[in-house]
Amino acid sequence: MSLCGGYEFRLAEHGEMRVTDFYYDLPQELIAQDPLEKRSDSRLMVVGRESGNITHQHFYDIPDYVNSGDCLVINDTKVIPARLMGVKEETGASIEVLLLKRKEEKIWETLVKPGKKARIGARIRFGDGPLVGEVIDIVEEGNRLIRFEYEGIWEELLDRLGQMPLPPYITHQLKDRNRYQTVYAEHEGSAAAPTAGLHFTEELLQQLEEKGVEIVHVTLHVGLGTFRPVKAENILEHHMHSEFYVVEEEAADRINAARARGNRILSVGTTSTRTLESVADENGIVHAGSGWTDIFIYPGYRFKVVDSLITNFHLPESTLLMLVSAFSSREKMLSAYEEAVRERYRFFSFGDAMLIQKGM
Repeated sequence: MSLCGGYEFRLAEHGEMRVTDFYYDLPQELIAQDPLEKRSDSRLMVVGRESGNITHQHFYDIPDYVNSGDCLVINDTKVIPARLMGVKEETGASIEVLLLKRKEEKIWETLVKPGKKARIGARIRFGDGPLVGEVIDIVEEGNRLIRFEYEGIWEELLDRLGQMPLPPYITHQLKDRNRYQTVYAEHEGSAAAPTAGLHFTEELLQQLEEKGVEIVHVTLHVGLGTFRPVKAENILEHHMHSEFYVVEEEAADRINAARARGNRILSVGTTSTRTLESVADENGIVHAGSGWTDIFIYPGYRFKVVDSLITNFHLPESTLLMLVSAFSSREKMLSAYEEAVRERYRFFSFGDAMLIQKGM
């Protein structure tokens, strides 16, 4: 066993961490296919960050674990209906386009299926024809740059023609697209939801504010790379995707003031965590700014800002499971996940939540 930042982690032979070190067995039926009727009715597993002690609660119990003066950091990104179904103009063949990153006003980096039908110069028509895209380049990992042609307002077109880009493990049709948005979603730009925030209701946020908890917004636009499997056997060889973040001056000031008072910083989700850890200096001071982060947090990382973490249950061998393992320890997290399986928790985006709590 090795120690870093006060939390233990396991190194594989020859100083490598293997992706298989983060495997756990998950029965298929525990993957949540639909959101609960009420967001905050999700179950909540509370895990001591240092001790690994576990208690079973519900998400509406969150106020019991947060003190007046603590700072709750939420990611206010908004998922766009980024999945477009079109046909190739030349042949009428069906093509699916997933918007990943806006490069210029009318040019997007996209994921196209099937890719072999989307050669440079191919033109794709969507809906009844108000939107046409032309493939102008093939970039990293086979993604296509598409220049779109349209009249009118892009956001209105996308709202009419696009579908929510649900994760590949969700096979059910989403009846209400707002259920794949947090109640505080504000800034459009994500291809996937910051799912730890899906459990909050307006009433629960109001309860927290009335208790004296500071609720601070940051923005990180979640890319589909969050679902990309780690293909390298040694995780240190994995290349992390980059995502765009914004931290306003007021947000940085409020977080820094809470830390100076000795209050805790509770991060809602791995996206808020990656944002905070990207903009903090070695002394844990958060600096306002915007840019792209490809920070990869795995066991051995020393956290600079975040004290407690609210998160969902993540896929086996995923970078998100590696992040929460870094936050506590690999052994404690895998033990908690085994407990969640035994207790029939619901997993992944529409599933239940975990609070990894400092001082328990």
